[in-house]
Amino acid sequence: MATHPALFENQPVRRVYDEEAETWWFSVVDIIKVLTNQPDTRTAARYWSKLKQRLGAEGSEVVTNCHQLKLVAEDGKARLTDCASAETLLRLVQSVPSSKAEPIKLWLAKVGFERMQELADPSISIDRARDTYKKLGRSEKWITQRMTGQETRNKLTDYWAGHDIKKGEEFAILTNLIHEEWAGISVAEHKKIKGLKTHNLRDHMSEAELIFTALAELSTRQMAETAGATGMPANQKAARSGGQIARRARLELEQQTGRKIVSSGNYLPPAKPRKSLNK
Repeated sequence: MATHPALFENQPVRRVYDEEAETWWFSVVDIIKVLTNQPDTRTAARYWSKLKQRLGAEGSEVVTNCHQLKLVAEDGKARLTDCASAETLLRLVQSVPSSKAEPIKLWLAKVGFERMQELADPSISIDRARDTYKKLGRSEKWITQRMTGQETRNKLTDYWAGHDIKKGEEFAILTNLIHEEWAGISVAEHKKIKGLKTHNLRDHMSEAELIFTALAELSTRQMAETAGATGMPANQKAARSGGQIARRARLELEQQTGRKIVSSGNYLPPAKPRKSLNK
């Protein structure tokens, strides 16, 4: 799943995109906070807790249709959070007395329409992603490499999808295998080195890490195409070969420059200083 905060009336609304189901899931507490003008997330969470009890007692399906997903909280930690689809949120809005109900309905409809546009014309999604990275302060060079790497990734997953590789678990197994071969560590280990939790690893890679990831995935696809790889065993073999090609290139570059490619660097915002308990 990919996570991208959205904005409603200049307030962040956490959300996560389920690529397999092609569905956005939004933080219910964040929506409640905006709708009811709550001063902070904790107060909004209490409001939502009481509303859940009332809706549950009424037999409403809104609560049942909410799912707990891990989202990054204000302190930077990933916590299970009640999330709902746009359809469920539109029903939830009816239960919250608020002058902002109508604007948020329009906003949710706009989010859904934008996704439909992206499906019809993928270039729109690319342009929006580029604008988002710019707003996050990424350099043009980094953005270009990130987008190029994503295109390489998409071509590889398209190949997998057409050669008896199942989306989800099998995609993840092959992706991790490629990563272990070129980087010498798993995706999870790489994220740990960078201090990441639910974040997308590639969004926090250096330019060099992005380049070697792309080289490994490009090599994997070409090895698979050459061998006509179909099914997991054959594609695992291609994944190892492709990753090893990038690994050899990485080791040679590291030997020549004396600099490691895999780094702990990330683009996380600086941690907020904790308030002293002695005050």
